[in-house]
Amino acid sequence: MIAIDWGTSNFRAYRLAADGAVLDKRSAPLGILAVKDGRFAEALESQVRDWLDAGGTPVIMSGMIGSRQGWKEAPYAHCPAGLPEIAAGMVRVEWNRRSAWIAPGLTCRDQSGIADVMRGEEVQILGALDALREPMAWICLPGTHSKWARVEAQRITYFATHMTGEVFAVMKAHSILGRMMSDGTHDMAAFEAGLQRAGDDGGLLHHLFGVRTRGLFGELAAEHAAAYLSGMLIGHELRSVPSQTGVVYVLGAQYLAQLYLHALRIRGFQPSLLDPDAVVKGLARLAALVRD
Repeated sequence: MIAIDWGTSNFRAYRLAADGAVLDKRSAPLGILAVKDGRFAEALESQVRDWLDAGGTPVIMSGMIGSRQGWKEAPYAHCPAGLPEIAAGMVRVEWNRRSAWIAPGLTCRDQSGIADVMRGEEVQILGALDALREPMAWICLPGTHSKWARVEAQRITYFATHMTGEVFAVMKAHSILGRMMSDGTHDMAAFEAGLQRAGDDGGLLHHLFGVRTRGLFGELAAEHAAAYLSGMLIGHELRSVPSQTGVVYVLGAQYLAQLYLHALRIRGFQPSLLDPDAVVKGLARLAALVRD
């Protein structure tokens, strides 16, 4: 089969054997925003035409490719949802006598009734289920929009999104805070100081301005300010995690995952790292439930 993780910025493809082993993989900065005029079939063929010609079926895709801006919108499945519910919501696309399936994404509502959504992370979670040691567990998926998902009995029962990564990027590139930052290696002491600051009273908006004032008074070096801001934002994210949570699984790219593991340990959690390529296993599980 061919497994595709197709997001906003990046395209990742995996060619799998019948037993799920990865035979080959490819990636390109060809996210959905880089595909012009809805030419998704052409974009897909440009990356994996040889795999398709060799009989790579089924083709299973997840991520923003199923959004309104993607190839074809796949309506969200609703929590609680596991493998059967997500597989039931898959939609099919066809072109030039070929076809592919797109996973539906997932939605839930918080205690105030406000909707939340994910696309792609639900398939990562499906691929990581076998690694969970508890009947109920929390999985943190750090990223531009970090997700915290509660998994019970192999089903995603609830999740919440935090715009931590995007706020960091915006503040660094487009705010007065960024003008007082310079490039440098990540300073863990500054990161930990930001993490500690997030535990103080005053709230995030007040704490953010402190990034500027600490720089003004020589208490925070320009090359350490970004790490301090990162720790502060991640710290505020962690403050929202239910207090009864002990073990937290982290699922994400290596650099961010390590930052979150460190932050979680400092805040008293027991973090455990999951396979960052869990999406491959999740897509393979979905493939077993579809028929071309």
